[in-house]
Amino acid sequence: MKRKIIVGITGASGSVYAKVLLDKLKSISTDLEKVGVVMSDNAKQVWEYELHNREYENYGFDFYDKNDFMAPFASGSAKYDTMIVCPCSMGTLARVATGVSNDLMTRAADVILKERRKLIMVVRDTPFSLIHINNMKTVTEAGGIICPANPSFYSLPNTFEKLASTVVDRVLDLAGFDVKGYRWSEIE
Repeated sequence: MKRKIIVGITGASGSVYAKVLLDKLKSISTDLEKVGVVMSDNAKQVWEYELHNREYENYGFDFYDKNDFMAPFASGSAKYDTMIVCPCSMGTLARVATGVSNDLMTRAADVILKERRKLIMVVRDTPFSLIHINNMKTVTEAGGIICPANPSFYSLPNTFEKLASTVVDRVLDLAGFDVKGYRWSEIE
């Protein structure tokens, strides 16, 4: 059965994580029925600043405006099974934790949680305040998964993309995809 995935991209620093995620989803597109992407305005600005391009426009996935409440994944009946917010700003985390569905990204996260489907939030900030920690706790208690964008170095990554891959591969594992990547104590 092919999967239907929502990717939320916020304006948190770490656009390389979103790029690597979209690249990997494109590489496993035969396993996917649909990929719906919603980017905040800040996400587009941060991507362009950090990566010096607008490649997010070239992936061939369905992109939706942040205010498009007619997007299919604004309703649970569309049966999108997983949402990955990558990178996830603390503001988006806070709105999801408190049930504020004021745009498509937070509405989609609300739908995923209410339908008891998989929400993975790749938070990218440091240090965490107690407010951040409590919001992560609330989302976790509601069924979401908090996966901080903390890369590992076991695989000896030598590019930013390979370093980001250590996080994205873990995220895709959490989402239930069988991706090839570095595994502890295994040869790649």
